Amino acid sequence: MLVRVLKKVIATRYVLPLREGGSLPGLVEADDLGMYVVKFVGAGQGRKTLVAEVVTGELGRALGLPVPELALVEIDPVIGRGEPDPEVQELIKASGGLNLGMDFLPGSLGFDPLSVEVEADFAGRVLWFDALTGNVDRSWRNPNMLLWHGSPYLIDHGATLIFHHNWAGAERYVTRPYDAHDHVLAGSAPDLAAADAELAPRVDEELLRGVVDLVPDEWLSQEPGFGSPQEVRDAYVRHLLARATDRSWLPEVAR
Repeated sequence: MLVRVLKKVIATRYVLPLREGGSLPGLVEADDLGMYVVKFVGAGQGRKTLVAEVVTGELGRALGLPVPELALVEIDPVIGRGEPDPEVQELIKASGGLNLGMDFLPGSLGFDPLSVEVEADFAGRVLWFDALTGNVDRSWRNPNMLLWHGSPYLIDHGATLIFHHNWAGAERYVTRPYDAHDHVLAGSAPDLAAADAELAPRVDEELLRGVVDLVPDEWLSQEPGFGSPQEVRDAYVRHLLARATDRSWLPEVAR
């Protein structure tokens, strides 16, 4: 059983914006003296991006994939008063409360598939994981991987779990095929058959409940069509368990 809680920290200083992607994440210092790349609940993509970051990121960690540590970052809007950029000020003002932080990896480099050799078993596990969670954002154009101390790390999972943007039609995503043609590791001879044999049996209800329970209630409350945060959690578990069981979505290279 997954026995884990996300560390909670309090932001003490907004350091600088990271103008990559559309969510305007920021580098933030916290009361544990750590530095975090924070995605804000007040950003245009909304709280579901943060839910996807937690569910997918922590599921990947539970499956043994390298994901930087995640934390819940308490933001007091007052820390944005000194920022000269009005866009940043408005974002922080709209993000009071819990936000999602990823441990900052100082000195990390963007992953370049043309210069980094990846073993077939690792490529297979990453591709299988991305297919399970419907990750549309790990392409050769935008790998969403970092190289830190010579090892790859998986980042930015906000574009996964796209079914939760339309719960009424979520069932049709259970068997939706995964298009791997432009995946960043498609050219690394990914051993998807081995990954499927290793990982699929591990994605059971107990694991999924442990992962989904890490999401704060406030990010799941008042979800249309649901009566409580627990009902939303149950829906995530049902969907991901059904997809892990079905697996007709596996890319052709796995067959």
